[in-house]
Amino acid sequence: MPPVRILLVDDHPIVRHGFRRLLGTDNTIELVAEAESGEQACRIYPELKPDLVVMDLIMPGMGGLETARRLLGQDPEACILVFSVHDNEEMLARALEIGVRGYLTKKSAPGMLLEAIQSLQRGQMFLDPELSGRMLRRKGGLLERLTQREFEVFRLLADGRSAMEIGQLLCISPKTVSVHQTHIMQKLEVRTLVQLVHIALRQGILAPSY
Repeated sequence: MPPVRILLVDDHPIVRHGFRRLLGTDNTIELVAEAESGEQACRIYPELKPDLVVMDLIMPGMGGLETARRLLGQDPEACILVFSVHDNEEMLARALEIGVRGYLTKKSAPGMLLEAIQSLQRGQMFLDPELSGRMLRRKGGLLERLTQREFEVFRLLADGRSAMEIGQLLCISPKTVSVHQTHIMQKLEVRTLVQLVHIALRQGILAPSY
């Protein structure tokens, strides 16, 4: 049986190095390429057609959620495993809504990453056990009021991006970004961007400091 061909998408060289070392212990898995941004992943995916994309969520540029959406737009059968520092239910819910098939946090044991890869290759989903348990117990989170697009705009606004930058990253006009911003602030009942940032921090949406 041929090895599982993997595209790794992560902007941290040390994470990619660790991933290569881990995969070196398993001859059923082959790392065919690495990308350090979502934009790069979208460019090389059509040429490689990997069996599985292992991807971080928080990266420079458009980020992992938008990357997953575009990859699945290119190829509805794309198999994506999120491998992220984010261990909050909202990011898991948003990723599943887009269509990723697996979600694992980076605090998991190395063996669990191999288990997740094998599960997805068998056509099964794989969710971080602790995180999925918390999501099942979740009741009506604040950010559930936002649509998928509004959530992406919210995340980028909280990260300090301008309407022009967000428009370029999401391929929408700055005017559309402003409309989304208005709806977001109405739904979250805030008046300033500072308040938006505070919500993002409380909800664990902003990237943790390294």
